[in-house]
Amino acid sequence: MVDEERWKARFRAARMSLPRWARDAPHHSIYRSNVTGTWEIYTWDRESGERRQVTERPNGTWMGGVDPSGEWVWWFADTDGDEFGVWRRVAFGAAEGTESVPAVPGLEPSYPSGLALGASGLAAVGRTTDGGTTVHLCRPGAEPEVLYHHAEDAHVAGLSRDEALIAIGHSEHGDSRHMALRVVRPDGTAVADLWDGPGKGVYGAGFAPVHGDTRLLVGHERRGKEELLIWDPVAGTEREVVLDLPGEIGASWYPDGSALLVSHSHEARDELYRYDLGTGALLPIETPRGVIGGADVRPDGTVEFSWSSAAEPPVIRSTSGEIVMTPPGPAAPPSVPVVDAWVDGPGGRIHALVSRPGGEGPHPTVFDVHGGPTAQDDDSFAPAVAAWVDHGFAVVRVNYRGSTGYGSVWRDAIEGRVGLTELEDVKAVRDWAVSSGLADPERLVLTGGSWGGFLTLLGIGTQPDDWTVAVAAVPVADYVAAYEDEMEGLQAFDRSLFGGSPDEVPDRYRESSPITYVSRVRAPVLILAGENDPRCPIRQIDNYLARLDELGLPHEVYRYDAGHGSLVVEERITQMAAEIDFARKHLRMS
Repeated sequence: MVDEERWKARFRAARMSLPRWARDAPHHSIYRSNVTGTWEIYTWDRESGERRQVTERPNGTWMGGVDPSGEWVWWFADTDGDEFGVWRRVAFGAAEGTESVPAVPGLEPSYPSGLALGASGLAAVGRTTDGGTTVHLCRPGAEPEVLYHHAEDAHVAGLSRDEALIAIGHSEHGDSRHMALRVVRPDGTAVADLWDGPGKGVYGAGFAPVHGDTRLLVGHERRGKEELLIWDPVAGTEREVVLDLPGEIGASWYPDGSALLVSHSHEARDELYRYDLGTGALLPIETPRGVIGGADVRPDGTVEFSWSSAAEPPVIRSTSGEIVMTPPGPAAPPSVPVVDAWVDGPGGRIHALVSRPGGEGPHPTVFDVHGGPTAQDDDSFAPAVAAWVDHGFAVVRVNYRGSTGYGSVWRDAIEGRVGLTELEDVKAVRDWAVSSGLADPERLVLTGGSWGGFLTLLGIGTQPDDWTVAVAAVPVADYVAAYEDEMEGLQAFDRSLFGGSPDEVPDRYRESSPITYVSRVRAPVLILAGENDPRCPIRQIDNYLARLDELGLPHEVYRYDAGHGSLVVEERITQMAAEIDFARKHLRMS
């Protein structure tokens, strides 16, 4: 008998993001939390202990930050999850319920494309519209000035501490998946450019946090995986940080600029290190085995980090040994640990994560395909996975070609043959799961959200004999219509992925579009769709549903009034229940 309250309690348990603090007032922190049942932005004064809710909106709030002075909290106000809106701000110490005001009154609504705040009140605001990306320089009391504009995708990548340099990530060369960097002065004068050529991106990770220091931390992929270098665009120097670590790395600065906090991701788990820039010493920072959801260095040198594993819910820890902050209410019930599986596939060894229910196999099995595609499944706490396990399903998650964490070649292998490449890897793991006795071949559920939803619909069309039931959340269903309606930043991403627009390479879009194969679908399918979704817009989903209707194929649809997913806890529970009930009904498990 399934304990309905137990799986729902994992969603309802209060959670919070890693608190981030103002550089010049580190006792002023902000974080996200779902303590009210909806994800919103909160402030935390570490000296007084006071916590205050800054935002309160029906569909929640996700993006927010605090300026270096600690005086202002900025947050992005869209409409019902459509990601199109304006930045608003409110004083950090304002009374609860104080209304926020437009942060830059002269800027029209747009999709956000980066934000960098200075202690003087200066802001570099990235905005994307149908006309491309614009970076505005916004000074207190003055009209915003256009600092940069281009038709291709771009974003604000950093602002130096003395506010004399602004870093912009751009794809003027036409490939938004492998970006270049440009550093400019506030008057628009170009200082320097950094680009490693086709297929090799560079990404700004923040200027050194010292006044007058012009070094910029950069992520690069010159040797086929994510690594680090320190670029001084003024001096014209580069220093590669070469670490003898497998997997991929990222980093941020220690407060005095003398060291880097290195995050190391390898085989779905994370580690932290301190890298001394003076001596080159790489020292491990003790953390439990699992996934680091975020980490930062306090002024005293201690590191705070968010940690979880598949079996244990998230907690905010410190290297001092303390728990930094605990959300109110009961903790989420634990779940089962994951087991690693390595399967030989057509493009090399595929890493998969397996969560098993109790009892002997073969089990009804859910293949939960991650979104992105530039993302990965890992050993972190996932209430949705745990809910499937509680209902008697094994869950298999595949880090297919296209995933991050396994090098640039693995990530970029899907270009030009989108969706079909990923599904070759999913099928290889599917066949292994069946032959190993883990999965019952007559009870296989293919599911995923966003890119995972796209792969789900493409999978049941191109591999109709392999799947029993399908559940696709906010999917790409008709790729050409999706391209026409999606935000410009995603259009640029698609052009990079396919090698052009639908007009330029129509065959590639047709071959990768789920609607092309809809007549071959045999599995009953549930589609969940957000009415205001700018990433996987509703019209192209309606096109696919209309074809299912015409063909008389079994399907259901669940629509909700939000965007690309929901920030409301009870809505997520309702959707999860609908997914489980649909699968169990069609597998005759209920």
